[in-house]
Amino acid sequence: MRPLPETDPGTPPLTSAPAYLWWVARRQGWLLLGSSLLAVASAVSLAALPFLLGRVVDTGLDGGLSRDLLVGCLLILGAGLVLALGNVVGHVLDVHNWLRGAFRTSQLVGHHVTRTGDAVTAELPTGEVVATVASDALRVGEVFYVTARFIGGLVAYLVVAALLLDSSVVLGVAVLVGLPTVAGALALVVRPLQRRQAEQREAAGRLTTLGSDTVSGLRILRGIGGEDVFTARYREQSQRVRHAGVRVAGTQSLLDGLQTLLPGLFLAGVVWVGARLALDGEITAGQLVTFYGYAAFLTEPLTAATQAVHVLTRALVGVRKILRVLRVPVTGAELPRPDGASSAGLGGDLVDAVSQVLVRHGTVTALVSADPDETARVATRLGLLGREHADDAARVTLGGVALADLGLAEVRRRVVVAESTPQLFTGLLREELDPRAADGVPDGLVRAREEVEARLLDALLAADGQDVLDSVPDGLDGEVAEKGRSLSGGQRQRLALARALLTEAEVLVLVEPTSAVDAHTEARIAARLAQVRAGRTTVVVSASPLVLDRVDEVVLVADGVARARGTHRGLLDGAAGPEAAARYRAVVSRAAADEGTAGTAAATGTDTTTGTPTTREEAHREAARR
Repeated sequence: MRPLPETDPGTPPLTSAPAYLWWVARRQGWLLLGSSLLAVASAVSLAALPFLLGRVVDTGLDGGLSRDLLVGCLLILGAGLVLALGNVVGHVLDVHNWLRGAFRTSQLVGHHVTRTGDAVTAELPTGEVVATVASDALRVGEVFYVTARFIGGLVAYLVVAALLLDSSVVLGVAVLVGLPTVAGALALVVRPLQRRQAEQREAAGRLTTLGSDTVSGLRILRGIGGEDVFTARYREQSQRVRHAGVRVAGTQSLLDGLQTLLPGLFLAGVVWVGARLALDGEITAGQLVTFYGYAAFLTEPLTAATQAVHVLTRALVGVRKILRVLRVPVTGAELPRPDGASSAGLGGDLVDAVSQVLVRHGTVTALVSADPDETARVATRLGLLGREHADDAARVTLGGVALADLGLAEVRRRVVVAESTPQLFTGLLREELDPRAADGVPDGLVRAREEVEARLLDALLAADGQDVLDSVPDGLDGEVAEKGRSLSGGQRQRLALARALLTEAEVLVLVEPTSAVDAHTEARIAARLAQVRAGRTTVVVSASPLVLDRVDEVVLVADGVARARGTHRGLLDGAAGPEAAARYRAVVSRAAADEGTAGTAAATGTDTTTGTPTTREEAHREAARR
């Protein structure tokens, strides 16, 4: 049995909810087959018990303690053992079916969302996307949890039907007609239940979206005095969800009550008719016991069928929500790679025809502009980040191959863009730095673990982040709080830089990687960055002279187009012409003034990684927000 999560969750059909469920069933077909066979064995063993019990009663009444009575008792014992073993092993397989179906769906949604960029939140509320993994994926898993039980009950129902008709046509017809009638009556309650479940699901999704928006904008809401307004909105929507849940619970309670009442009435009727037949001598006492046992047994398939219908209706509602997420177009192109494009490295220049920016292979190149928005747009375009750059996939080339021809997945593997605002997650520091470190090193391989830790420490050193180890208890095995709130702004930025370096990407694009640190720290990072990325293509968006003086080449961008290129010293000295030199000096002089302020603060003991952001940092953060 393959471990979870799946290496490749597959590509599902997006035509309809039943088509999706059938695709998932085929992906775990052998597991479903095994659990279904065990369910059939268990159900048939359970169905055999009334038949064997009736034979034992008749044998005991007619012949006393005889050989036939002993054999009958042994057969009952054997059927009980098969029933117990089948239930235990079958339950294990049912849980595996549930987890595999739910995890596959969660993986599909997670992988797809990572390839849609901000398109998914533009088309769907955030709460809808979160709910597909938090609840809808589990509903999908429940379908495959009850599938085997439903199949086993259906087979057992057919077996019992044959035995009943062979023993007594009157009771057989009564049982076989009565149970579907009861099931039909219960089915009348299922449709309104499905409708109310869909209403509750919609209301819960809106509540999650409202809560997410309120929490993410809490600081702004407090600043404008809107906290109470949004709290009232959340309270109002919460009440809507509660009322919808009460309506669902009422319908569900009715269904649960009918599931007990109707089969009970049916069973009482069967016993009454069977007793009359036994008194008239048409059936034996053992056959009466058998018919009672069959009538009681057949409530199990009925319950399984009702539960399966109930679970399926909930799953269909959830799958429709899942398909809405999976139908959101991915960002950029998903064309097949051309021959040879899947080699280890293209070994060529990175060219953006839109801005005419050329990044030579194996160099550390800086992008400079008086408007931080311009260089930020170029950086995100190089990695095809955001829907607005989907049409530019054919105009950006790597080694002469258009990014559109590489396909988005290959672009993500080759080109890593580290944006100016670091995003940190909850977890161990080692996993925050490199999620691949969480894949684990087998126990006993001390040397391999030491090599992994050495890589992490080297990256922290390059990002001048040794103090992060001191601030996090237990070092690499320490816990990083949500969004890294226990770290200062500079520490978060340096941690994100170390994480970007650990990807060892073929092309690494860094947007303002040192905007939240003081001048002394920035100088150390600039020197180490040039060493670590030597010989590999690196793009740094920065106007800091400390960084520009360490890169191989600087490209000056103005009005969205590359205007000049050269070394930092060369551009200052006018190697690209007096006009370009004047523009370049204007940008770097302003940045130098900002750094001078930061350097003074550092010299007087003010830690700019924890204090008020510099003017340059504020400017670039504002650009990132825009």
